Amino acid sequence: MAGIDAVLAPTVTPLLVRRFGHLRVTLAGMVLGSVAYLTFLRVGDDWAYGMMLPGLVLIGLAFSLAYGPLTIAGTEGVDEAEQGLAGGLLNASVQFGGALMLALVTAVNVVVTGDDRSRAEMLDGYRAALIVPLVALLVGAVVTASGVRRGHGAAERMDPTGSLPAARVEADAA
Repeated sequence: MAGIDAVLAPTVTPLLVRRFGHLRVTLAGMVLGSVAYLTFLRVGDDWAYGMMLPGLVLIGLAFSLAYGPLTIAGTEGVDEAEQGLAGGLLNASVQFGGALMLALVTAVNVVVTGDDRSRAEMLDGYRAALIVPLVALLVGAVVTASGVRRGHGAAERMDPTGSLPAARVEADAA
């Protein structure tokens, strides 16, 4: 279910960005992601897949709301001849961030779990490891919210064609 972003990101997310701006949509994705990780902090060794399904759906929704607008923000205003370079840099930074996050999550899990691999300690390790992306999302949400609060969210709405921020279209027309 976390793969729901593959369907929503190219279809629904651009519509939301046009209506609300990339900062607000990104913020919604980060908040949903935080809620998803909070649901997994309660995980127990008796949880079935159905108990994890709401969190997995929330993670998929969070990804579709956060990554699409971040891609738009990372490539907008870049000259057409340099779009490939901008996309490559964006992709490389996302991959690096994912690798760094995986390393941090794994390190926390290993430290908390220790040498004894009892079920209780393994769950403690998983819960502690889940705090790492939760904190990262919360920090990202605070930073993004500060941009929304300064009014950047409204200024970054896309024009109906989805090609330029509406504020730039209006400025270019003047």
